[in-house]
Amino acid sequence: MSSQFHLLGERRFRPFFLTQFLGAFNDNLFKNALVVLLTFQTASWTTLSPALLSNLAAGIFILPFFLFSASAGQLADKYDKARLTRLVKVLEMAIMLVALAGFLLHSLTVLFSALFLLGCHSTLFGPVKYALLPQHLHEEELVGGNALVEAGTFVAILIGTLVGGLLAGLDNGDVWIAGGGLIVAVVGYLTSRGIPPAPAPAPDLRINPNPFTETWRNIGFARQNQTVFLAIMGISWFWLYGALFLAQFPAYAKGVLGGGEGTVTLLLATFTIGIGLGSLLCEKLSGGHVEIGLVPFGSIGLTLFGLDLAFASPAVLPPGAPLAIGEVLTQPGMLRVLLALMMLGVFGGFFIVPLYAMLQSRSAPAQRARIIAANNILNALFMVAGALAAGSLLGAGLSIPVLFGVAAIMNAAVAIYIYKLVPEFLLRFIIWLLVHTVYRLRTEGLQHIPEEGPAVIVCNHVSFVDALVIAAASRRPIRFVMDHRIFRWPVLSFVFRHSRAIPIAPAKEDPAMMESAFAEVSQALAAGELIGLFPEGRITGDGELCPFRPGITRILQANPVPVVPMALRGLWGSMFSRKDGPVLSRPLRRGLFSRIELVAGEAQAPETVSLPSLQLQVAELRGDWR
Repeated sequence: MSSQFHLLGERRFRPFFLTQFLGAFNDNLFKNALVVLLTFQTASWTTLSPALLSNLAAGIFILPFFLFSASAGQLADKYDKARLTRLVKVLEMAIMLVALAGFLLHSLTVLFSALFLLGCHSTLFGPVKYALLPQHLHEEELVGGNALVEAGTFVAILIGTLVGGLLAGLDNGDVWIAGGGLIVAVVGYLTSRGIPPAPAPAPDLRINPNPFTETWRNIGFARQNQTVFLAIMGISWFWLYGALFLAQFPAYAKGVLGGGEGTVTLLLATFTIGIGLGSLLCEKLSGGHVEIGLVPFGSIGLTLFGLDLAFASPAVLPPGAPLAIGEVLTQPGMLRVLLALMMLGVFGGFFIVPLYAMLQSRSAPAQRARIIAANNILNALFMVAGALAAGSLLGAGLSIPVLFGVAAIMNAAVAIYIYKLVPEFLLRFIIWLLVHTVYRLRTEGLQHIPEEGPAVIVCNHVSFVDALVIAAASRRPIRFVMDHRIFRWPVLSFVFRHSRAIPIAPAKEDPAMMESAFAEVSQALAAGELIGLFPEGRITGDGELCPFRPGITRILQANPVPVVPMALRGLWGSMFSRKDGPVLSRPLRRGLFSRIELVAGEAQAPETVSLPSLQLQVAELRGDWR
């Protein structure tokens, strides 16, 4: 996991990370401090009820996301993002001065104006925040960078919320709140000065001042790529789901667990730690590249532990409430509640980090900030809809634990719907599951696979899952040419179909299928795709390489593209190989997590490739380990 933390030592990431951390911290410091202050000193400010003031504050803060996200996306695409970040930090300092004036004047109107402006600050920074990362990080660093940002953001939310509450309880708390916020804003500006330039991808863009037409236009950009749009929908659903749980913590702590403010803090801290752990583990579990196979894994955990939290919650309020935090912890089932809450956070990290990384990597660079702006608008819309739905259900008599259970079931339904529309998520999950349960995969030399453009991958054929192992290791999609019988193998046929594998048959068996396969290979290479071949034409029966067949020669004659030799090591003897009989004749004969390797050699120019030399290269890469 050290590879993601090295980013904190580099100028292209550290100043940005600190700037966004301090921004999230300040947002929550001021927002929570204001809510606490107004809750306990309502009479000196207004005749409105504390509950109404709390909801009004939340609405005022989120309103700018609807009004100005589209404009923020345009600005982030048109201007240098590092410069915009510094301007946003200057705005933050000015907002804190407005807040100080509100406290000194004892004006609720001025304070709510400062809160609205702080929402504008977050709205302007949102598209910059996520569109800047792909400009400063390499593709293999995107997951780690997003993991650090998400973990840092939730930690900042937790600390900001706690500090805001503490400052609000001090004598002259209003001065402490405004002064503390101003200091944080100044430090944030200073850190922003270290962010390297991030040139505008669309400097000639004409700004559309109409937020409504521009919002619709931005959503249209996102909808051009179905996978990107469904990633946005998945991210928005996560924020609805997470915000629904977070919003219930105070009432859940008091009315279900029998605790007080300390219990609310405990629940928030447990969930935040879980999000941080899940986010940071993403880089380790994804092997350093954008692995959307973690998204279904995350959605499964979000459902299971949401249901577990519902069932683990006490059915009856503990006697003696409100209880001190130590007494709450000794209640039966409380550790199960905290474990369920932490695992909700962990699987939430698995769910959200790959989606953000995929959104960044697959969005058109010239429109990336505007697509992220569309994401922010939909996030806000989903959170508001979730709050209204939760309020309606609770008003209809549902208990908070039952609300958690309903949300978990809805999460499962939404996940199934998304994966049905885009099978790529489920496909990558199956592949990811294979190489993280049955095998432990180590790779070497994969940098020889071209970052773009056509190429042919050739590898030895040891088992029925060779294509899946190679696909799991490759950052680029590979279209494999495989025997039509393997293509139709139960369960794996789902993976092969949706990865657009190309079935082939021998000429003596089905000449039409063979010609169709070669034609499809030519079309794929002409389109700049990667083709995967097993030149032996069959799975080995003794662990040794079989003679290479001339299909690769025919392909290169029609499509002179680079050839990348590869070799799989350690798969001979696994349950998917033919050692000691038919495949699966001895399941788990080597247990789970057996070690395998995939090694790639340097790409070969097409004019230098011959069958004997290519077979020799693959044999040398494999070595003695079958």
